[in-house]
Amino acid sequence: MIWKTYAAATIVAALIIASPMGGANAAQPDDIVGTWQSETVKLEFFKAGPEYNARILWGNRIVESDGTTFKKDTLNPDPALRSRSLQGITMVTGLVYQNGEWTGGTLYDGSSGRLVSGKAEITDGKLHLRGYMGIPAMGQTIVLQRVATPALPATKPPAAKR
Repeated sequence: MIWKTYAAATIVAALIIASPMGGANAAQPDDIVGTWQSETVKLEFFKAGPEYNARILWGNRIVESDGTTFKKDTLNPDPALRSRSLQGITMVTGLVYQNGEWTGGTLYDGSSGRLVSGKAEITDGKLHLRGYMGIPAMGQTIVLQRVATPALPATKPPAAKR
């Protein structure tokens, strides 16, 4: 009888650990911070108070045909911002971490001038950034990979003076 109780407890523990909500797999609030990219966009996420935002580092729809010169924000609903470059603008604002995902944010699409609601989650090491109007089911998701930060070169300690 004792071995049945032990076996049941072991199975329950294994299921909890293996589940997506298990402690080892759950995303932490600052896991989103850093540089992420897909084939079409590269973003740098950063923390601003209790919120998480992202600036655009590159996007195939916001650069000229040379692939490096950024377009102007000509479709921005605010006429005062239409002459600014899209380079480095904050494209994602107001994401708040809650229950393993970042929600409540806004995404700005510089190629169309539209603002949409946004949310993000990290699954299997990939960032799923979803933009939507109304309900999340009516939207589009971009899957981004984390960009490894280059290691700093090792420096030699200064020679000891005699």
